[in-house]
Amino acid sequence: MRSFRRVSLLALPLAGLMLAGCATPAEEESDAAFTLYSGRDEDLVQPLIDQFTDETGIEVEVRYGNTAELGSLLLEEGDATPADVFLSQDAGALGALSAAGLFEILPDDIADAVPAGFTSTDGSWVGLTGRARVIVYDGERLTADELPDTIDGYVTDEWEGRLGVAPTNASFQSFVTALRVLEGEEGAEAWAQALADNDPQIFESNIPILTAVNDGALEAGLLNHYYWFRQANEVGVENMRAQLKFLQAGDPGGIVNVTGAGLLQGAADNADALAFIEYLLSEDGQRYFVEETFEYPLVPGIEAPEGLPSLESLVNPELDLSDLESLEQTQELLARVGLI
Repeated sequence: MRSFRRVSLLALPLAGLMLAGCATPAEEESDAAFTLYSGRDEDLVQPLIDQFTDETGIEVEVRYGNTAELGSLLLEEGDATPADVFLSQDAGALGALSAAGLFEILPDDIADAVPAGFTSTDGSWVGLTGRARVIVYDGERLTADELPDTIDGYVTDEWEGRLGVAPTNASFQSFVTALRVLEGEEGAEAWAQALADNDPQIFESNIPILTAVNDGALEAGLLNHYYWFRQANEVGVENMRAQLKFLQAGDPGGIVNVTGAGLLQGAADNADALAFIEYLLSEDGQRYFVEETFEYPLVPGIEAPEGLPSLESLVNPELDLSDLESLEQTQELLARVGLI
């Protein structure tokens, strides 16, 4: 039996999980060898899943959704969940599910594939890729030198109404969680309140922020670095009006978070599910993330995408990603200040 402690990952109705056109595993029969809940977008990871199936012959039943919503669903389903693997957009959701006792401990060869600092401390989940928080800005109206170097600079009177954010996005919430860890509860709430009072432009996710900046409709916004690199690769760097600024090393606004995967309780003997996680950490899997999604690889020996600063230069040594599990408190804070 799977035992778990209830943790609210998102104060949203579970009805919102029923995405158009997506039947639940209980609603349709499948020959899949295992079931994956993916908090990563379908266009980002489905090609890699197809590549895994082509190479191994292992079929995967995938349910896509927002990371926090799927985390809430896993808590609701408990023992009855059909999921064998959870693929998360950020470390915070993985930590919260681990704290709830939902994950099996991974085999050592998987748990130890990634250096300490980019994965769990107890082997309950493994980091897969790194993504840096950055400022995207309108390069036709601003220069990098005109932009603040720290996150505090974007909640001043000068920036009223000019910044785009996605408060319901898992990456934004993990950033605020990191702010709570690094600056304390009062400091984090003061920053979030200042942001809310500064009339930010609210978006549902990172991509619309990038689009708005690239179209000249927004001066600047907070997002993950790889969205810009993916679009620049598609349209050409010379055609990007939007530009990126990496914040001062160690600043909470520029944290390096990770995507990751966990094996659900009861799936320890599912060799196909384990093979999938191993594949994500293999050279083929890591190179896919480098070449197709422009994220930092976490397995040693594989080079990061060209044009990115070194991962080591961005990491805040005072932040342990395992401390990002308190998403519920972050969501409560964001609700108090009126951002969600």
